[in-house]
Amino acid sequence: MAPRKYLYVFFIVFIHWSAFAQTNGAINIGHVDTIYSSILNESRPIWIHVPEGSESNIYEPTSYPVIYLLDGDAHFSSVVGMVDQLSSVNGNSICPKMIVVGIPNTDRTRDLTPTKASSDHPFVDSTMAAHSGGGEAFMDFMEKELIPYIESHYSTQPFRMLIGHSFGGLTAINTLFERPDLFKAYLALDPSMWWDNQRLLHEIQQAENQSGYQNRWLYLGIANTMDHEKDTLVGLQDTTVATEHIRNIIYLNRFYDHLQISPFKYDSKFYPDDDHGSVPLIATYDALRFFFKSYPVTISFEDFMNPDLDLAAKIQKHYEQVSVDFGYEIKPDESLMNLIGYQFLGMKQLEKAEKFFLLNTVNHPKSFNAFDSLGECYQEMGKKEKAIKSYQKSIELNPDSYSKEKLEALKSNK
Repeated sequence: MAPRKYLYVFFIVFIHWSAFAQTNGAINIGHVDTIYSSILNESRPIWIHVPEGSESNIYEPTSYPVIYLLDGDAHFSSVVGMVDQLSSVNGNSICPKMIVVGIPNTDRTRDLTPTKASSDHPFVDSTMAAHSGGGEAFMDFMEKELIPYIESHYSTQPFRMLIGHSFGGLTAINTLFERPDLFKAYLALDPSMWWDNQRLLHEIQQAENQSGYQNRWLYLGIANTMDHEKDTLVGLQDTTVATEHIRNIIYLNRFYDHLQISPFKYDSKFYPDDDHGSVPLIATYDALRFFFKSYPVTISFEDFMNPDLDLAAKIQKHYEQVSVDFGYEIKPDESLMNLIGYQFLGMKQLEKAEKFFLLNTVNHPKSFNAFDSLGECYQEMGKKEKAIKSYQKSIELNPDSYSKEKLEALKSNK
């Protein structure tokens, strides 16, 4: 569908496609679902955010990667908002739109600790010790019940990410170590590697088989828990319980930094001005930027104005490579390609415009809007019969398509 005015510098125009639904005066970012777990012997509420799909592609639901978010009730709104901002707001395509599955806690210590610990540690009281050690069952729940449920009830892609903070970060590291194929990307936010006398840390450091890290991605966010000291070397020199939390995370970071496994995509960051409670927000942002560094297509002013460059082919090639990187087919964004097509149409570079509109019909063959836009392009090019066929295809896909009036006007103009 043609905009009322052509956008001559398209890359500085900000467009807000919000993933937040508005109904009955309320702004909704998701809904609550429930799954009964026979493994955990309880009903589990899950918070689900599904991005709004393209209204012009009404017969072909969009499929999305999935983020599984531990402590879901604590971090759901921030992660959903961040993904929306980076994938949609102001025309951003820094990361893909994604389904977010928040997993609220029913018994946090039970589910997010991999082993049962004793109460002889200053951080562990008798109640916590008694409830600990159910991490394996919780991972069974995720692998055998939750993930299959999400993938059977929602339109998903095979790219999965796990995000966890504190005990949740411990679970993320444990899952990567024990069941690396369960997720492609892992985000561990200030994980509690001190748990059970550093048992998981020692197992990771001493493991002989490290092949599970191949083709996995990990980001480690490290908070400053050293009483305002901002030098991690000082923390390592302090062997008191006050620095036990950060010391073991630093040891983990050193291990992954020197891990000679290819390809293993790893990065970490120490946040000197953020404590254990504040680090999830900024570290999640940095992790998304790290994981999806190669995702966005870069179009320079020179690319756009170069008469000899096939910009449509460049964009298509970029997404073919991105599809290889992320393990599933990723097509150029329909709205972006449509916008660029109209830009070239407004500049009277009709053959370039045609390439973008044609590519949209190939990549999104069930989008009535793609064929409507192609019809406008053909009409502008004076190719009446092709314009008629494109408008007819748009109407075939959607009887309420705005191509109806254009087709009638075109046919009546002998």
